[in-house]
Amino acid sequence: MSASSEAATPTTPTVEAEMQRARALLEKGDFAQALAAAQVVHEAVPDHRDALYVMAVSQRYLKRVPDALATLAELQRWHPKFSRLYQERGHCFVAQREAPKAIEAFEQALQLNAALPASWNRLEALYRLVGRDADAARAAAQSRRIAGIAPEVVAAEGMFAEGDLADAEEILRRYLQTRNPLDPDGMWLLAKIGMKLNILDDAEVLLDTVLKIKPDDRVVRHDFAIVLALRHKHQRALEEIDKLLAADPKNHAFRTTQAAILMGLGRHDEALPLYQSVLRETPSNPDLHLSIAHALKTLNRASEAVVSYRAAAAIRPSYGEAYWSFANLKKYPFTDEEVARMREEEARPQVELADRYHLCFALGKALEDRGRYEEAFRYYERGNALKKSETRYKAASIEYNTRIVQETFTAEFFDARRGWGCPASGPIFIVGLPRSGSTLIEQILASHSQVEGTMELANIPRLVQSLQGRDNYDSYRKFWDQYVESIKARGPEEFRRDGEEYLAETQIYRTERKPFFTDKNPNNFRNIGLLQLILPQAKIIDARRGAMACCFSNYKQLFATGQEFTYSMGDLGSYYRWYLELMEHWDDVLPGKVLHVQNEALIDDLESNVRRILDFCGLEFEPACLEYWKTERRIHTVSSEQVRRPVSREGIDHWRNFEPWLGPLREALGPHAGS
Repeated sequence: MSASSEAATPTTPTVEAEMQRARALLEKGDFAQALAAAQVVHEAVPDHRDALYVMAVSQRYLKRVPDALATLAELQRWHPKFSRLYQERGHCFVAQREAPKAIEAFEQALQLNAALPASWNRLEALYRLVGRDADAARAAAQSRRIAGIAPEVVAAEGMFAEGDLADAEEILRRYLQTRNPLDPDGMWLLAKIGMKLNILDDAEVLLDTVLKIKPDDRVVRHDFAIVLALRHKHQRALEEIDKLLAADPKNHAFRTTQAAILMGLGRHDEALPLYQSVLRETPSNPDLHLSIAHALKTLNRASEAVVSYRAAAAIRPSYGEAYWSFANLKKYPFTDEEVARMREEEARPQVELADRYHLCFALGKALEDRGRYEEAFRYYERGNALKKSETRYKAASIEYNTRIVQETFTAEFFDARRGWGCPASGPIFIVGLPRSGSTLIEQILASHSQVEGTMELANIPRLVQSLQGRDNYDSYRKFWDQYVESIKARGPEEFRRDGEEYLAETQIYRTERKPFFTDKNPNNFRNIGLLQLILPQAKIIDARRGAMACCFSNYKQLFATGQEFTYSMGDLGSYYRWYLELMEHWDDVLPGKVLHVQNEALIDDLESNVRRILDFCGLEFEPACLEYWKTERRIHTVSSEQVRRPVSREGIDHWRNFEPWLGPLREALGPHAGS
């Protein structure tokens, strides 16, 4: 894993050098000089978190407590979740002999960061002072707990709570490698960092190891269940959460996670009442309202979903994901009041990064619907830039993957492995780029009596990951080289087993047991060679859309996870080119294996293209496939509302409203821009 600090404000080397000097002076006890140095930084960077903090601490030691409190108020305006500001405020109130205010401040600090020994120690004394003996005993117990943890882990825990992930990871790795490799507290915290950075394979291994040491630790087991669910290992995740609920059936967190896992399995009708039961006990939880709304939307209860989205936004006005969820309904009419509120929240300097980019995408959609295209584009542009700032996408990795796949999966390679794999013909893979019309094709097929529509399954990408070995994103060549070497080394029985395991593992996502089922993971266009080896009789449909329309539709879409190439026009253009190149390669080495369906042609002539799709899959024509919007099923993608209506050309050329600002995309697409 590698991490980057989320908390520090970007600074120049000169500013950071002055900040280091201020910290050193503070540690030496030269408070006047520390204050002066921190003020220099503050003048250069007014929102610099550590400068404001050093100023406040120095002012307190200089017995300028009112000044310190004023500085802390300014720090809170910029960094309201910085736990040490509340701890420092507690120290100020102690200096002023205001015990109730001090207690409140220290409690706020510990709510944000439980690894603050000074706050626990101060609270123990303050609780005893005001006669809260039970709370004093609890604080003393927490102090003892922290005292029993290695100092390096305590320090890293504090950094983790403050968002200083790089420093926390560095301390933990050095400690685990040199002093105590099997320290469960250190491994657990390193796994938490992995979860934060979406490096889930490391996190799973670490948590599994910790549970072997501490099998009764419910917090660790809960994290383990969450990681399994995030890795789409939903059956195992459900088994882990069932263990926790057997021991603590009323636990809100466990019940909420159980509902989330059921959502991942597509069992939204079971998840919904679970969420609702927890909400009755905690009605002011905006995340629960949001989860309930997502379930309702998937169950085609959009009007009820709107009520829950509104409730989430009302409880937390800066909740960007709630507003973006409105936009994702595609036909939701934002009110002028909602647009004004979103503008106000997005402009606040304290709003968190995730809320800000969600708000930007939502504002883009609201203004687009009003025909204010240039202003809408500026919000889309800003949202993409903010989102890209937290991604790990490397175009060079995808380009290298394209090249090495072309070199490895040749016609001769497949000829030498003819007849290998599992002969089952049930899976129908729908591949391509997101926003290319794949959900429409899936809905058409799911309207057939012999086909069950599932969702974007992660089983094939997970098999690819297992062949790659452990993810080291900084050395992607080794990553992909390992993948092709593993493929070359595999024999016929192994590929047959892989295909059989895929069929067995995906059963959990199927409830109707029809002979055919869809897997609509778009990224499997990269894995067609592997699909041919493990499931040679499976059908593969490439959903394709005009380059400019497809790419811009991706650019204005904020995805829940993955698809990190979509947050830059340059990345989108190059990715689309590599997609076309790879699909041409599959046509050359596996002629007839893939059916290409152009979205615009499907919309213009629905019946002939539906017949073509069904014929390719070996299915008899059924009229229900032409009236796909009448098919009641759970639809999990952002296109869910669109495929619940008859086919329309409404959105085909909508990208042209933004054409004046799409020069970088057209340039990145090159000759394909007109396709």
